[in-house]
Amino acid sequence: MCSHLRPSLPHLLSLRLLGTMASRTVAVKQPDLLSATLAFEDPSAFRVKTWGELLRALGVFRLCSFPVLVNNCGKLMSIARTLLGRRGFSLLLRPTVYAQFVAGEDEGEISQSMEKMSLLGLRPMLAVPIEEDLGESTGEKRYDDNMEAMLECVRMSHSNAWSTDPMMQLKITALLSPELCVKLTTLIARQPYDLNLLVRAMNGEAISFPGLDESEVAHFLCGLRRLNKIAEASVNKVRVLVDAEYTYMNPALSLVTMAMMKKFNKDGAWIWNTYQCYLKESRTLLLEALQLAKTEGFCLGVKLVRGAYMDKESKLAEKEGRPDPIHRCWEDTNVSYNGSMDVMLDHVSQKPERYRIIVASHNEESVRHAVKRMEELGIDKDGGSVCFGQLLGMCDHVSLTLAKEGYAVYKSVPYGSVDDTLPYLVRRAQENRTVLQGIRKERDLLRKELYRRLRLRKARGTSVNFAAEPQTLT
Repeated sequence: MCSHLRPSLPHLLSLRLLGTMASRTVAVKQPDLLSATLAFEDPSAFRVKTWGELLRALGVFRLCSFPVLVNNCGKLMSIARTLLGRRGFSLLLRPTVYAQFVAGEDEGEISQSMEKMSLLGLRPMLAVPIEEDLGESTGEKRYDDNMEAMLECVRMSHSNAWSTDPMMQLKITALLSPELCVKLTTLIARQPYDLNLLVRAMNGEAISFPGLDESEVAHFLCGLRRLNKIAEASVNKVRVLVDAEYTYMNPALSLVTMAMMKKFNKDGAWIWNTYQCYLKESRTLLLEALQLAKTEGFCLGVKLVRGAYMDKESKLAEKEGRPDPIHRCWEDTNVSYNGSMDVMLDHVSQKPERYRIIVASHNEESVRHAVKRMEELGIDKDGGSVCFGQLLGMCDHVSLTLAKEGYAVYKSVPYGSVDDTLPYLVRRAQENRTVLQGIRKERDLLRKELYRRLRLRKARGTSVNFAAEPQTLT
């Protein structure tokens, strides 16, 4: 039964290579004639799921609706692992939470999940579940091992037929210590580093960086060369989306990412940066990036998110006696997100070969806003410069509906063993607990589809086959 509970989540529609892509004109619909299906109220989107997948999703989402479980999931999983042992714990998680949110452990399992997504018109954005925070640094050997894992992710993303324009996610703190990123953030606030300095370091030059001691310079050079190897392997093959993290290190992460863009994004957006719209400064940062891309002559890829570190950022700001960097309310964040999205869509409509954006959001209103603006601006829904993204195992009613309507949709797809992915799953659950606790609509749609099938089975007088193949998405 476990083998039939592999994720059946939407796969992202392919984006054509930026260097060969041309802007296409489409008939512009009137705003009030937007497809009624984008109300995301139709449970038929879930007809592509097997019985087992429906029941698993309903069970997992029901558990996620309890704040006490989500807020304490790390402790609860630790207790369960102690009581059940490593093997017993794995047997518990694999067909449930793991199968809902993780693609698999090895390439065979991952391929099975990705092929199923491909049949649904969706594409994977593979994510190696490796990251570090302050106090978790592990040394150059571990960072080199992480680099090899990232290079393997590039290889898998490119060599398989899951996507004609594959994407993957990358966390810089898997390759460069958080402590150094924090120090760099402090240093560049006083005196910004020249991007050319970092590019020269990526090319192998022995550069000395102001403000860093000898060991820090050595580690920074190693980190930049690791990133350079990944970028060299991915350019013209896989688009690398660099994740944002905490505000106390984000400026350093952006500095490194912009240097990678300067070197590798001359003819296409192969390296992307992430902008967290729950931050008050997010619009300013995006506008600065657009200006820098224009000045330095590189293409800009933008992953637009609301953000996932809200509680920690606010508590840290309060503890340090500085203003909260987070918008004061959800509505302000929505305004920030939609406004930044409009800025990028305007640029895409004018120069689709130079700018790209992934609308990475579970928010239905923002998705509809993006669709509306795309139609108003004449941006082709599958032209390559605009796509949508959601997490594997969540928001399938949005992902599947968008794919059915012909939009490019990616799923963020973590993979690895239960042991490797557990810290990642715990962090994502705690960071996204508001989203997890607010998935009532998706749960209701899943329940409606389940009841529809039960009524149909009853009318036919047949029994339930949990391994039954899903219906096609038509």
